[in-house]
Amino acid sequence: MDFSQFLSVMTAGQLAREVYESVRREASSLRIQRDFRMYIARKAYKDLCSSASCIQTGMRGMAARNELRFRRQTQAAIIIQSQCRKYLARLHYMKLKKAAITTQCAWRGRVARKELRKLKMAARETGALQAAKNKLEKQVEELTWRLQLEKRMRVDMEEAKNQENAKLQSALQEMQLQFKETKAMLTKEIEVAKKEAEKVPVVQEIPVVDHTMLEKLTSENEKLKALVSSLESKIGETEKKFEETSKISEERLKQALEAESKIVQLKTAVHKLEEKVSDVESENQILRQQTLLKTPVKKMSEHLSSTETQSLANGYHVNEDGRSNEPQSVTPVKKMGTESESKFRRSQIENQHENVDALINCVIKNIGYSNGKPVAAFTIYKCLLQWKSFEAERTSVFDRLIQMIGSAIENEENNDHMAYWLSNTSTLLFLLQRSLKAAGATPHKKPPTATSLFGRMAMGFRSSPSSANLAAAAALAVVRQVEAKYPALLFKQQLAAYVEKIYGIIRDNLKKELSSFLSLCIQAPRTSKGNVLRSGRSFGKDSPSSHWQSIIDSLNTLLSTLKQNFVPPVLVQKIFTQTFSYINVQLFNSLLLRRECCTFSNGEYVKAGLAELELWCCQAKDEYAGSSWDELKHIRQAVGFLVIHQKYRISYDEITNDLCPILSVQQLYRICTLYWDDNYNTRSVSPNVISSMRVLMTEDSNDAASNSFLLDDNSSIPFSVDDLSNSLQEKDFMDVKPAEELLENPAFEFLHEA
Repeated sequence: MDFSQFLSVMTAGQLAREVYESVRREASSLRIQRDFRMYIARKAYKDLCSSASCIQTGMRGMAARNELRFRRQTQAAIIIQSQCRKYLARLHYMKLKKAAITTQCAWRGRVARKELRKLKMAARETGALQAAKNKLEKQVEELTWRLQLEKRMRVDMEEAKNQENAKLQSALQEMQLQFKETKAMLTKEIEVAKKEAEKVPVVQEIPVVDHTMLEKLTSENEKLKALVSSLESKIGETEKKFEETSKISEERLKQALEAESKIVQLKTAVHKLEEKVSDVESENQILRQQTLLKTPVKKMSEHLSSTETQSLANGYHVNEDGRSNEPQSVTPVKKMGTESESKFRRSQIENQHENVDALINCVIKNIGYSNGKPVAAFTIYKCLLQWKSFEAERTSVFDRLIQMIGSAIENEENNDHMAYWLSNTSTLLFLLQRSLKAAGATPHKKPPTATSLFGRMAMGFRSSPSSANLAAAAALAVVRQVEAKYPALLFKQQLAAYVEKIYGIIRDNLKKELSSFLSLCIQAPRTSKGNVLRSGRSFGKDSPSSHWQSIIDSLNTLLSTLKQNFVPPVLVQKIFTQTFSYINVQLFNSLLLRRECCTFSNGEYVKAGLAELELWCCQAKDEYAGSSWDELKHIRQAVGFLVIHQKYRISYDEITNDLCPILSVQQLYRICTLYWDDNYNTRSVSPNVISSMRVLMTEDSNDAASNSFLLDDNSSIPFSVDDLSNSLQEKDFMDVKPAEELLENPAFEFLHEA
């Protein structure tokens, strides 16, 4: 290679290197320019974005604040509008309600005035009967008081008459002796004078007898004759007085017997009046319920529905002749269908009667208890619910059940049998009281369903299951609310009457059993006087005080019978409360009427027996004894007064305020005057106390009620259906099983569901 070529190659290389360097520099400058422009553009873009975001944030915040302000204003306006609409709707509703109430009151007032006329007529009869009853009771008290006074006066008159007769007879005997002596002396003197006259010869008339002596003798004779005549007149007067007093005593005895017969008649009349009053009151209740049930609206609905269907005993609806009201132009096929339907319904009615017979044949027997509740009552209630007997206008199921209960308790005096039926009837009455509601009662409104999401969520939280809600739902499933017709309400009234009747039979049986012992418990036996038991715990079977133990045994027997039959405790309390009241009346009246009972030793004897009764009340507890011990307050205070030493030191205020605050003045006076101490010969209260009592008795003599010192036994029914209903609860019947005999019957398959 030559130099030129080498040089050209070197220049070409140099030029290429320079071109490459210029290209590289140009590329680096371009890259620098690109990065710089990118930095400037990026910086400008970031500034623009930050400013845009700030502007957008401000605008959006302003828009959000405006939206929030608008929403708040809208919500406030909605609240104001809702409150205003609520006020207007409430005002309109109150006006409508007031108008409806006014209309209803006017109509009900019209119906009530008509009913009031009927009730006034019945009330006049009941008022007259009550007034006659009060008058008869007052007459009975007055006649008993007069009878006792007549007996006392008759005894006093007989004693005075006997004393006066004895005095007159002794005086008559003395006068007869004197008369005989003087007569004998006169006869002797006359004989002596005759003898002397025979001895002396009659020559001249010479007086033989001494005239002065004769005059004395004749005067004495006349005096004796006058005395004899006066004695005879006195004897005649005494005989007349004796005859008059005997006649008066006989008349008074007749009057006493008549008074006793009148008392018996008055008591029977009072009993009849009480029965009439109770009958009239029950009729009034039935009339009131009839007027409540038979309102004009119901009459219109019955009038409209009677043209279409009529109700039968089992709840099915059919016409009187078994056919439906059909038009004239019907096809034979339709008539065939109606006849088959009527036959089907008749077969159903016959099946229903067979089911009722099976139910009655089952429950008439003692089918026992389930979880402490009577099976018969629960089975009857479930069958009545299933058959819809409460909703029927006419039904024979209730009549047959009432006849069954009446035949079961008729001529029965066994307390075990009566306690079984008392438990069943009271339980069935409780179930009916909690289930039945009168027709036309306003049903409970259901809460409105929530349409929003939050409302549905709140409803879901509120309706979440809990133990209390489940228990309440189960109780409501056992005892359901049913809108009852008139036959069901009448059946409930008749059932309540049978509960009261069975209760009265059990109570009266216990009273009859105790009456034979109470007459022996008021007076201490002679063997135990001076050595009376201080505590009733040591009573033995062979001891004289075994009568109190017999009373305790009777109470324990009845209490165990009632417990075995699961009689509601409220009824058991009422039975023993009235029984203790009867014991109080019998013991207290016997104490006031018998003087031999108002002694110190007898007070200790009765006090020991009352201690036994107090121990029984403590063992029976308040669940069954209730306030029985408080019913003995009269006899307790009277016996407490008898066993007090040094009664003459007690003032009248201490007796009335501390010792015997419940006793009246007449009762205290009676006890104080009859008291005598057979052990220590102590005195009764001081004469000042007796005189103050007499003053108070004279001040209260005008009051007819204060004159009677005896107590009266209350034989009324001391409980109501509400008391029985409040003592039980629906949840007690959750585990009760129906009768097993009916569970095997296919017609009673619905009992398995219960």
